[in-house]
Amino acid sequence: MKSDSVVIIPTYNEKENIQAIINAVLNITEHQFDVLIVDDNSPDGTGAIVDAMIAQRPERINILKRAGKQGLGTAYIAGFKWALDHGYEYIIEMDADFSHPVDKLPELQATSATSGADVSVGSRYLTGVNVVNWPMGRMLMSYFASAYVRLITGMQVRDATAGYVCYRREVLQSINLDAIEFKGYAFQIEMKFTAYRMGFKIKEVPIVFINRVLGTSKMNSSIFFEALWGVIKLRWDSIFNKQRFARRPLPKQITA
Repeated sequence: MKSDSVVIIPTYNEKENIQAIINAVLNITEHQFDVLIVDDNSPDGTGAIVDAMIAQRPERINILKRAGKQGLGTAYIAGFKWALDHGYEYIIEMDADFSHPVDKLPELQATSATSGADVSVGSRYLTGVNVVNWPMGRMLMSYFASAYVRLITGMQVRDATAGYVCYRREVLQSINLDAIEFKGYAFQIEMKFTAYRMGFKIKEVPIVFINRVLGTSKMNSSIFFEALWGVIKLRWDSIFNKQRFARRPLPKQITA
């Protein structure tokens, strides 16, 4: 049976984690989640592993294969469009490397489904700093980046760069996904800020973030600086280009 919720997991060279993370999502008993993998032609064979799993569970596992590495933001945009086309009501972003706690998926979904949130965020910083096994420099960079976002934008989200997020369908339908500019971690800020400016309610759910054990991190300095300058551009546009944050009309419901 098709679920009302799908977890989108972008991948590039995640063969060490991909089978385990998919199984962990499918084995959740509190709520059923389907899985969409967006793979950027991983040379390590990640896509082939997913194909083999789809042969066993075609009703729950899906894959979008892209020609090459095109950035986190574009992977999620492709996944969002696929999820909307396939009728999902709750659309969740999650990393492949177990840094996001899989057992928090039901709470994240329920926060949007029953607690009035349009966007629910798995937050590392809602109750302090809940990050395990990160180098001190990276942890401070991430923490102060979120403080910087709050200062510049006025958006009171403690973890603005979080990549563990559940969107209600209406939010993604209202955003012009083709107009989202950023590809790296600034993408995460841009999506939250766009939803915030459109008047959607954002609520954070505390999580403990554990740095990956297997595979290689995709973070680099260019991603950080994109976020640094991207926040200023978002704030500028919120003042002088308000049309950017206008809601798109929702598709009309087709009735029999």
